[in-house]
Amino acid sequence: MIKFGLYLPLFIISSSLFGAGAGGVSLTAEKAFMIGSLPVTNSMITSWIISLIIIFVVRLLVGEPTTVPSRGQLFVESIVGGMRGVVEPIVGKKVFYASFWLLSGLFIFILINNWSGLLPGVGTLGDGYYNENGQFVMVNSLIRPGNADLNMTLALAAVANVCWLYFIFKFEGFKNIVIHLFGNKADKKEVGVVVFFGLFPLFLAVGVIEIVSIVFRPVSLTFRLFGNVFGGESLLHSMFYLVPELAWILPLPFYFMEVLIGLVQALVFMLLIAVYIGLMCNHGDEHH
Repeated sequence: MIKFGLYLPLFIISSSLFGAGAGGVSLTAEKAFMIGSLPVTNSMITSWIISLIIIFVVRLLVGEPTTVPSRGQLFVESIVGGMRGVVEPIVGKKVFYASFWLLSGLFIFILINNWSGLLPGVGTLGDGYYNENGQFVMVNSLIRPGNADLNMTLALAAVANVCWLYFIFKFEGFKNIVIHLFGNKADKKEVGVVVFFGLFPLFLAVGVIEIVSIVFRPVSLTFRLFGNVFGGESLLHSMFYLVPELAWILPLPFYFMEVLIGLVQALVFMLLIAVYIGLMCNHGDEHH
């Protein structure tokens, strides 16, 4: 039983260098301070820091772009070029330049936020107490991985889907969207006139199902990213206290796994948005 009388407000790193204490990861982000009536959580602080780091590093590497690129500019251009090679065939040339800022920004921001949870101090620096077993239990961590907060992943999904709506209405128009969702995809010459017109109710039903799937896209994007990042954080914290004698080595394989998962989840999020855009806007005409 926890002795609350021994509660000690601490602002320290817990007994393990990377572990967040026996309490594990809280499901919700903790409030750090207030800006007026706006509560600022520990996950928001991490996200702001990550955003500033990305801006600073890119500006430091590129500086003023030149015709003959420096090493830093060449490094950034190689990343952009690699991402372009992945994204452009999916969204199509028509929408690529308009959507690349969104897709590349989502990938880099999500990737760095996913990996931020592996840094010492993230989720381990904060306020807590020692329980009767001598283990440090985190109560309020100062910084928390941004994507381990459901609010952050919901915001990313909401922004991505609003931009998706903007792209499809700008490049396709309302008429083409309706045709894409509810239009008869059969070839009249191949199936015959009777079958062709008989398929209209079927494609109408398919369109309704498609609209339902579109409505649930933000939900699936939100919980997929949150679930993987939060689950990974919880797993890492558990490994530190599963076998205390092996706390120095047991979590190590899971760190490498989380590096891979962080990359895969950032790539999946970006590619799903690209596929959603391409399904509406990329008709393959420019590739023939």
